[in-house]
Amino acid sequence: MTKLSKAKRPSFWSRLGPGLVTGAADDDPSGIATHSQIGAAFGYSMAWTMLFSFPFMVIIQGIAAGIGSVSGRGIAQNLKLHYPRGLLYFIVALLIVANVINLGADLGAMGAALALLVGGPEWVYAIGFGLVCVAVEIIVPYRRYSGALKWATLSLFAYVAVVMVAGIPWRTALTETLIPSFEFDRVHAMAMLAILGTTISPYLFFWQTAQEVEEGRRRHIKPLMTTPYRAKSEIARIRTDTLVGMAVSSLVGIAIIYATAATLHASGITQIETSAQAAQALLPIAGRFAFALFALGIIGTGLLAVPVLAGATAYAVSEVFGWTDSLESRPSEARAFYTVIAVATLGGVGLTFIGLDPVRALYWAAVVNGILAAPVMAVMMLIARNKAVMGRLVLSRGLTIGGWLATAVMAIASLLFFII
Repeated sequence: MTKLSKAKRPSFWSRLGPGLVTGAADDDPSGIATHSQIGAAFGYSMAWTMLFSFPFMVIIQGIAAGIGSVSGRGIAQNLKLHYPRGLLYFIVALLIVANVINLGADLGAMGAALALLVGGPEWVYAIGFGLVCVAVEIIVPYRRYSGALKWATLSLFAYVAVVMVAGIPWRTALTETLIPSFEFDRVHAMAMLAILGTTISPYLFFWQTAQEVEEGRRRHIKPLMTTPYRAKSEIARIRTDTLVGMAVSSLVGIAIIYATAATLHASGITQIETSAQAAQALLPIAGRFAFALFALGIIGTGLLAVPVLAGATAYAVSEVFGWTDSLESRPSEARAFYTVIAVATLGGVGLTFIGLDPVRALYWAAVVNGILAAPVMAVMMLIARNKAVMGRLVLSRGLTIGGWLATAVMAIASLLFFII
């Protein structure tokens, strides 16, 4: 009996899913570029921000996952049912703008990274990556697709490998990571908003909520508000999944900052415009191996993040209009949903053809994400405390305090950006 019980106990890897993929997608090529910029410009002195943002990431993504698991609906659908339509349209419109800009920056970075490795035209590779991501998201069933995304998270450890060959002065790096320093000027305010905007991004809220709904469909289980007896085990799973996912995201962010601080900043290179430029700059300093790992990591994380960005957009838009919204559905059953995925992705590809400056793309993506995050987080807090949405499983007092604190931090970061 004991052996049978142990055999049936789910493995640690099988308990990971939406939270792990969400955390990994957080380190997309535009996020890599942001972390590279921070490392090049400030050395190790801003690495502490990754530790600072970590608990807020865990709390807010856990709340997002809880909304999906408990209510059985996405954020936009809950907004549609319980809050003013104007608020719904405003938030979804900003989400679309931020996601398409992010998609453009990510696909452009992936194309540039492949061009660095093998030569050839960046725009051809950007189109190719966009088409591949759309095709896989449409053709591959959710059960296989979600598993592939989980394994794709391993590409992030390319940056941990880069750290191993970058010659980190560990005492200096750890000291500056553990002892915060900050100057109240425009440059540091922008850096703080960029870091928070890339680590606590609205598309991640929408994605993880929707993926918990998808997981419920896949496992043929009802929302927790109608089956509260399952809440303890499911919330424990969500907590573990989210904690691991955000820890991976933060670890990789620190690794990128360390790698670029030890190489680029130490060599006097303090301005990095794109993640591909960061990889190229590593070549003469850290060698071909570090360069190749960095470039391959950009492509790997892009293949993970692009479907998440496009998928989050499609979930939100489909929930607004009441369309079928599931990656488990066949294309013939969810034409509008998959059309949004294709249009959002190809819209991002289109941005690479209009001469959009990569710095401006990353800048505006971070700004829009940072500005949008606070109101979306506030709405999520209202949803998570709403008994009409969550039943008896409304957010606990401790998570309520933590969630509102995270929301306040995002709001203050946005405010400082505009007033300093």
